[in-house]
This record gives sequence, C-alpha cells and structure tokens, in this order.
Amino acid sequence: MGIKSFRPVTPSLRNTTVLTNEEITKKSPEKSLLTVAKKKAGRNNSGKITVRHHGGGNRRKYRIIDFKRNKVDMEATVIGIEYDPNRTANIALIEYTDGERAYIIAPLGLTDGDKVISAEKADIKPGNCMAISSIPVGTMIYNIELHKGKGAQLVRSAGMSAQLMAKEGKYAHVRMPSGEMRLISVECRACIGQVGNTDHENVKLGKAGRTRHMGIRPTVRGSVMNPVDHPHGGGEGRAPVGHAGPMTPWGKPALGYKTRKTNHRTDKYIVKRRNSK
Repeated sequence: MGIKSFRPVTPSLRNTTVLTNEEITKKSPEKSLLTVAKKKAGRNNSGKITVRHHGGGNRRKYRIIDFKRNKVDMEATVIGIEYDPNRTANIALIEYTDGERAYIIAPLGLTDGDKVISAEKADIKPGNCMAISSIPVGTMIYNIELHKGKGAQLVRSAGMSAQLMAKEGKYAHVRMPSGEMRLISVECRACIGQVGNTDHENVKLGKAGRTRHMGIRPTVRGSVMNPVDHPHGGGEGRAPVGHAGPMTPWGKPALGYKTRKTNHRTDKYIVKRRNSK
C-alpha cells in the first residue's frame, strides 16, 4: 500500500500524508458483525480520569473479529478487504462453506477470492491458521495465541510479524517483532504470514485536527505547568527539571525507568529480552 502526499496549498497539507488504500476492496462493513463501541474518554466506572489525553474523536462501530478461528477444517473464501477504524491493520471479510461470515486480520498478500482455512495441518499460505506444532521452523507468523483456546493476543498490528525459531518439547521459541525471544506452547495457534497495511507507520498526520479525530486530546509539557500541577513546573522562564531525573505528574521516575515487576510469573517464558545485547 502506497503513501500519498499533497501540494502544499495550506500549512497542514504541507506535512500531511495519507494511505492510498490499494489493498482495500470493500467499502461498507458487514452489518451483522458490527456492535456499539462506547466511548469512555479515559474514565473509570467512578467517572474519574485514569488515562489522560483520551476523549472526543469520530464515531465508530466495533467490528467483531474472529481471533479464535474455531471453525476447523472448513474452508472460507475472502469476500473483501476492509478498513477498520479500531486498529492499524486492515480486516478481511470471509465466508465459510456453510454460509457463516466472519472478520479476520488481513495478512499481506491476501485478496478477494483467496481461500483460507483453520486446520490441524494446512498449506503454508497467508491467512491459514494452525497449531504452532504444525508450522515449519523459520516461518513468519502473526495473530499468535498466548494461551491455548483463548484467541490471538500477540502480533496483531499493521506490518508486524514474528518468526518461529525452534521447537523443543512442549514449547516453541518465537522471536517477537520487538526482538524479544519468547516461549509459547506448541498447542497455541498462529496464522501464517505478515499483517498487512505495512505503510501505516510511514503516515504523517500533518495537523492537530487529525489526532483529535482519532480521539487523542492535547498533551501539555510538565515544564510549562505550575509546581502544584507537575514536578517539572515552576521557575522563571525555561527552567531545568530540578530533580535527579524526569518525573511523571505523580512524582514517579519517567523516561527509561523500567516499571515491569521483578520476579514476574511470566519471566520464565522470556528467553531473551528485547533490549538485551
């Protein structure tokens, strides 16, 4: 999928780029697979803001994605590739031989009329789903389960893919897009290929309005606040942070401080960290 730029007839168009959407073949969503996406604006059940900078944005309907691929040994035909406002990846509408329709994450290279299947053993083709035990070592995979039967949780963003590096006993070594090497049960399922919409990371929004359309509110730097509002605030003119290192608005270390718990119960599944040499 390509990137389109504009003649700089306005200040915002000077820096704006958009996707050409060549992969997308279907404009309107399947109504039976839509549901309400309620906005929460970063608030919890008490109405207090727990996640800052959320709110507003264009209205969306949520597309129900089949992350489990439970229809085993039943072939499905791709009807169309669609845009999904709730994720960076595109989605594919598929129809099984019994007439049921479902959405799946669209891999790179999947087009209308292609056949996909979820089975114990299947062809190594984009979009096919099977247990990791049946996938050859070295294959690029996406949409990976972390727990058998729970549905895919890993490698679902646009352009992402992981690589199956080895299989030993009950576990497989999978290299994640971050570079982390992780143990995943060979009974967990994964899809073959790479998530489509690979140019998503190259898009430049170009103006503040496009972030507001996405539901992202403005972010204010702590250094321009008052001391009562932020540890970086106060001082005459531009003042340094005034602490040993940068801090969050609540006085905790920020920018590089590792927040993952030590002795986490899943540490034993991480063979190599993403930031290790």
